[in-house]
Amino acid sequence: MKSRIRFGSFLIVGFAMLLACGEAESQEGTSDIRVPFDTRGWATDFTKHSVSLDEIISGGPPKDGIPPIDNPRFTSVAEADRWIGDREPIIVFEHGGIVRGYPWQILIWHEIVNDEVGGMPVTVTYCPLCNTAIAFDRRVGGRTLDFGTTGRLRHSDLVMYDRQTESWWQQAIGEAIVGEYMGTQLTFLAAPTLSWRDFKAAYPRAEVLSRDTGNRRDYGRSPYAGYDTARPFLFRGPIDGRLPMMERVVVVKVEADAVVYPMKMLAKEKVINHAVSDRPVVLFYIKGTASAVDDSRISEGREVGSATVYSRSVGDRTLTFRRDGDSFVDEETGTRWNLRGMAMSGPLEGRRLEEVVSYIPFWFAWGAFRPDDPIYGQ
Repeated sequence: MKSRIRFGSFLIVGFAMLLACGEAESQEGTSDIRVPFDTRGWATDFTKHSVSLDEIISGGPPKDGIPPIDNPRFTSVAEADRWIGDREPIIVFEHGGIVRGYPWQILIWHEIVNDEVGGMPVTVTYCPLCNTAIAFDRRVGGRTLDFGTTGRLRHSDLVMYDRQTESWWQQAIGEAIVGEYMGTQLTFLAAPTLSWRDFKAAYPRAEVLSRDTGNRRDYGRSPYAGYDTARPFLFRGPIDGRLPMMERVVVVKVEADAVVYPMKMLAKEKVINHAVSDRPVVLFYIKGTASAVDDSRISEGREVGSATVYSRSVGDRTLTFRRDGDSFVDEETGTRWNLRGMAMSGPLEGRRLEEVVSYIPFWFAWGAFRPDDPIYGQ
């Protein structure tokens, strides 16, 4: 029998108490603006903000009360296989010949990992309330930023801050909304989520984020059990009724443009050949990934599947793909490709498709932040 704890049985009680304390005081800013929360302990310039400060509310924990991982340690796939279940989700990031995996069972307790992969400073983030697992380049201008958690939410989404200026950043869209960097956009990086089974098969020599984080957490268990079928926690944003609030969608980004693909539709079609901002893309679906916010044991979460997204352009060709068993075949050359975009056999054997930035939030979050983005099939 599944071990299930309904979301809210202990989270909301504790968060509500902290919320009452955190929102108890307001503070006047230096330019006579009203800041509707206590700003003690912050060096943030609250006179600069691109959104109403009333939209930013306490999620419960204080500043860095959800501790980011600043000095991540890594272990082997063989070692991690002792404590990660085959269906558990894991973020994949590759750069400079290095492949790293970031298990959601760790990120669900920390939300941010500040890392450097192949010489690139990156931050790997996950907001369980919005299901947004996103990697960013940490470089802004000539400065490398380190990120922490503010303990605050906007539209139920994690509000991060950088330690260099203490500007506040909206995680789902990677944009600074308060402080010195207001209006600055972080660069999204391709970092899909796969099941542990698919990850270890594709990357047996990869490095995996270790449970040795310096914090005592019940890794492998989810404090958000039952959230999949609940309502968004502390959500005060606009509701876009084009899709159910808690439906998962694949957001595919090309520069500033994005298209939304309902996960249920992708699961049915298995492959979607489409275009975003005139760039031909393909979405591959494979089952076998568990929800991290369904069961108290992440490995026992309900089936939600995973998706990878690639450019369909190879040289001067635009390919069209179809599913064939456990792999994918392009109609133009008959080459057989795997989930990770590698050509396994056929005329293009050895080639690799270029990854396109994508992630899989709950619809309510993306609809609140980007209501004008088109939905595939509508």
